[in-house]
Amino acid sequence: MLKTAIAVLFALAVGYALHVFAQPRPDFRQGVIPMGNSSSEGVGFAWFYDPADRTVHVCRTGRGAAEPLDCKAKTTLP
Repeated sequence: MLKTAIAVLFALAVGYALHVFAQPRPDFRQGVIPMGNSSSEGVGFAWFYDPADRTVHVCRTGRGAAEPLDCKAKTTLP
């Protein structure tokens, strides 16, 4: 009887542990921070800093609505 009770309690503990570790974890990653912007002759630039991986992103916009936003340039800080 004692062995059966211990086995049931162990199974309940394992089941509870699996349930606790399966819960989703919230993501507390800080968002991208705008650093500044500038424009000249209709072409605009904006700089953003990502503190999670210490990178700076540069985005460029064109003169008209037909030219898309380009945010491919980035560099990692030391």
